[in-house]
Amino acid sequence: MRAPATTHVPPPFGVAAACALLAGIAACLQWPVLAPGVWMLVALSVGAWLWRRQDRLRLAGVLLAGYGLCGLHASASLAGQLPPDFERADATIAGRVLELPQHEARRTRFLFKVDGDSGQHAFLRGRTLRLSWYDGYREQGDPRRLTLAPGSRWRLTARLRAPRGLRNPGSLDSEKHAFAQRVAATGYVRDPDTATSLSPPGGIDHWRDAMATRIDAAVPGATSRYLRALAVGDTRALAEQDWEALRAVGLTHLIAISGFHVGLVAGFFALVAAAAWRILAPLGRLLPRPQAAAAAALVGACGYAAVAGFGLPTVRTMLMVAVVVAARLWRRPLGVAPALALAAIVILLLDPLAVLAAGFWLSFAGVAWLAWCLPDARGGRRIVGEFLSAQGVATLGLLPLTVVLFGQASLAGPVANLVAIPWWSLVVVPLALLGTALEALHAGWGGAAWRLAGACFDLSWPLFQRMADSGLALWWLPEAASLALPLAVFAAFWCLLPRGVPGKPLALLLWMPLLWPDRKLPAHGEAEIVVIDVGQGLSVLVRTRTSALLYDTGMAVVDGYDAGERAVVPTLHALGVRRLERVVISHGDADHAGGYAAVRRRFPPDVAHAPEGSGVEGTQACLAGHGWRRDGVDFRFLHPPRHFPYLRNEASCVLRIETAHGAALLAGDIGEVIEEGLAARHAADLRADVVLAPHHGSRHSSGSAFVAATGARFALVSAGHGNRFGHPHPDTLARWRDAGAEVLSTADAGALRIRLGQAGIFASSRRDTHRRPWDAVHGRARLGPGAGGISYRPD
Repeated sequence: MRAPATTHVPPPFGVAAACALLAGIAACLQWPVLAPGVWMLVALSVGAWLWRRQDRLRLAGVLLAGYGLCGLHASASLAGQLPPDFERADATIAGRVLELPQHEARRTRFLFKVDGDSGQHAFLRGRTLRLSWYDGYREQGDPRRLTLAPGSRWRLTARLRAPRGLRNPGSLDSEKHAFAQRVAATGYVRDPDTATSLSPPGGIDHWRDAMATRIDAAVPGATSRYLRALAVGDTRALAEQDWEALRAVGLTHLIAISGFHVGLVAGFFALVAAAAWRILAPLGRLLPRPQAAAAAALVGACGYAAVAGFGLPTVRTMLMVAVVVAARLWRRPLGVAPALALAAIVILLLDPLAVLAAGFWLSFAGVAWLAWCLPDARGGRRIVGEFLSAQGVATLGLLPLTVVLFGQASLAGPVANLVAIPWWSLVVVPLALLGTALEALHAGWGGAAWRLAGACFDLSWPLFQRMADSGLALWWLPEAASLALPLAVFAAFWCLLPRGVPGKPLALLLWMPLLWPDRKLPAHGEAEIVVIDVGQGLSVLVRTRTSALLYDTGMAVVDGYDAGERAVVPTLHALGVRRLERVVISHGDADHAGGYAAVRRRFPPDVAHAPEGSGVEGTQACLAGHGWRRDGVDFRFLHPPRHFPYLRNEASCVLRIETAHGAALLAGDIGEVIEEGLAARHAADLRADVVLAPHHGSRHSSGSAFVAATGARFALVSAGHGNRFGHPHPDTLARWRDAGAEVLSTADAGALRIRLGQAGIFASSRRDTHRRPWDAVHGRARLGPGAGGISYRPD
């Protein structure tokens, strides 16, 4: 008689359960619209019930529970954001400053936790806000200049708006960040002189801020900003150029307190406790030595995670240490993979929106690759061999995620990490921590250790700086299709299988969609126009088959936001632009020319044009009648004529782009007077299917004669959401729509892409083609019903 077949039931908190939970959460966040809360609650309840069952439906239940739990968290985060009725309203609030404020030349940016008492507005009670405090009108020595300390409590008046950011290929999605961090609103402090301090600073963040200040005083020069990051996780002093160098050599994961550093501290505490138990034998009667060492490791990990501000990598390592400690205390064996799975389940149950952070994927994926490929220190292998193998596994295994999350791959990263990991982690960081510990015991004791740590850091940093400046360290990659990531991960998995497994050379072909994606370049005689979302400003990319032209570069503020750096350059990288043949600066105003320096540093153009007298360095005058031809597409300036005085907006370069399948007109900031002159003298040249509405759609532009002369099918507007100028004006929009044009605005739709091709003219927007749950807030506009855009085929 045959024995009944047994069905394997996966453990409730094992690797399979962690993967199922992660899959359910990821599936929830991929849908553009969240299901009603009651259905999410049903999914969570049914999933939790199936999770507890001892049968094959357990993993399905885990997946369903993850979907429902994430949906409830996401719905709560969206419901907690500022409603439309409060947009641009002032609110008097009291609360506490969170984390470390970011001090800049003219403002301080900080998180503010509103008190939960009845003295606050009902909606804002207990909410987290991201605010800016502007005090740039004061000199550095002015005693009234703000010193906003972490942990301090204030009563202030703030003007608020719902979190809103730019949406472009390759650039930071600040709305996603606010959604994941449960930030209810952003805004700025009104009437700073009326703000009242309610209590002095305190807490762990105040202590971290004080330690950072002491490091600056003890360590001279630029090295102090790196030691602040390594010692207390304070990266505020690192400039964009510093991050560029770190990204180029693949060391961003080490410069702030990382999970590996937490593990080192935990191991050190464990060794100290074990030594104490060996010396003081009677302690073993109270608690066995292995359990005491494990408990000490957890104390060290928790303390160091607090010093780091409880960042995700440190929390992940702290949880892994806690899992191992729990296993030791209960005398149960636990491997690396089960510990990692349990830590992932705990994090996801506490905060399913953590999957929106790049650090979550890199942290867990890195340890998972190492746990799978290097499960044991096999006999006969040397430490150097194990380290090289681990570095190779991490490089190959994390490459797909790095490319998808950041659009880049560090070619110098493997070599740089071979030096930085042992030197920084085993020499620089311990010395920095020793200085911090001594300084905590008594002010002034930590200076010598910090200076020694800085000297050791300076021995290695020039090498990494030269590697970063070589030009070969960083490989920027275009945005790839969604299928490219799983194919590359499978290829990495196949390549890391044991020797003798066939097909490894063929597996390399699966990397192609990720490393060499289709850039969707126009064919001969076609053109693509991308209006980059730069907020209140303008930047337009025009691509033909083999060339790229950039018209304007967005806003830049002195010692502040630079759209060239934050929006234009990342978009060019994501679209696969390798060089700019030409740059046209329509005129010298900051919202059009401000980002030119950042763009020129990354993409030095062959030729640059600007109006004569605009003051833009290194440019040739754009003159009416001057033109060129590329890939069957004609470019020609229509304005300004020769000897035209520089009148800022009215002197804007007006560029006509004519393809075999339609024409486009980029009109800068010209007003009605110039428009009427062009309509009278160049009526035939103004005819265009796609027109960039002059001056961001202002009230005194896009006059009736100009609109009629263009005969446009698409009118494009580049403007910031809720800008103080009221662009685009309703009357202007009405004139375009009455003339039969479809009006598309970056303020509503993000970056706009228009293809003038053989199949017709097709328009799409970033918010349409990459829909996310947080886009549903306030009914943000989209172009088409599900197709991702709208098209027009000329008769």
